[in-house]
Amino acid sequence: MQDARNLPTEGTTPTDVRALTHGQLSEALADLGQPPFRVRQIEEWVWEKGATSFDDMTNLPKPLRARLSELFSLGGITQVARQVSEDGTRKYLLRYADGTDIECVGMPTGSKLAVCVSSQAGCAMGCAFCATGALGLTRSLDAVEIYDQVMHVRKDFGTRVTSVVLMGQGEPFMNYDASLAAMRKLNAPEGLGIGARHITISTCGIIPAIRRFSNEPEQFTLAVSLHSAVQRTRNALMPGVRKYSLQHLYEVMGEYVDRTGRRPTYEYALIRGVNDTEDELGALCAFCQDNLAHVNIIRLNEVKGSRFQPSSDARAGEFVRRLANVGVEATIRQPRGADIDAACGQLRQRTSKR
Repeated sequence: MQDARNLPTEGTTPTDVRALTHGQLSEALADLGQPPFRVRQIEEWVWEKGATSFDDMTNLPKPLRARLSELFSLGGITQVARQVSEDGTRKYLLRYADGTDIECVGMPTGSKLAVCVSSQAGCAMGCAFCATGALGLTRSLDAVEIYDQVMHVRKDFGTRVTSVVLMGQGEPFMNYDASLAAMRKLNAPEGLGIGARHITISTCGIIPAIRRFSNEPEQFTLAVSLHSAVQRTRNALMPGVRKYSLQHLYEVMGEYVDRTGRRPTYEYALIRGVNDTEDELGALCAFCQDNLAHVNIIRLNEVKGSRFQPSSDARAGEFVRRLANVGVEATIRQPRGADIDAACGQLRQRTSKR
């Protein structure tokens, strides 16, 4: 007699098949009397081909597809809005089955496609210059929901995704397990097979999570939103990490480099009259000097209603020059999709630019 202990019971909400581990899916299919190779077929449809219906799985027998449709779901994500920038960037407002909205961004460059995904709906960190921070936190996303964003962008562009950054809405290290699980699936050969060094996680500086991340075996890339190397300024700009001092951040980043041998990136959004002064520049040089680090200089992307304004191009260039003088490589990041509010710090879950 067939053992159905691993199958959902009648009348319950169908389980998303993508939430099952390989072992759980194997057990469920065994309960259905299916041969082991069916597991790999289903996983290929789900993770590599992005099937949105069991009917898409054409190499499965029709009776099995029908039974899977009764027992399981394939989640679902709805596109609420899509905007296209003059530079080719596309921003998506997506909605999950429970009504939660998030935004993600696709950024094409030649034959390459980078995707910026959200790890949470909204954000609890409250960074003063960030539109997402003004939303507050709705909830964290699970690994499948993060992965779904990449699949949605890939399907819309009709091309392979070459890199992913967890730099959208939310603080990934406040949703550590789901963020890491999504990154691992994006990296896995049975997933999208994106190289680990082309998958970046960005944090405001959650020190315990940075220390934990430094012990992970994969060579994922780490970016830290610094924005000031002066404690008082950073506290005002980034209240969510006020309890983590710059001294402790400096120490844990040294541990990270020693343990991994990888070079982290420091993100620095230049704000006129706030963190672009001579004192701020000197502090940044001192913080980065003699460390393995790259500094990404970002002229603040304007957010409607914000009191902050971006620094000049000349000032950004001076930051790059002075950092180079102390042996620190720095580049000025060119904004992508600013005309559709898709650039860093501009994501705020709205359907059009107002």
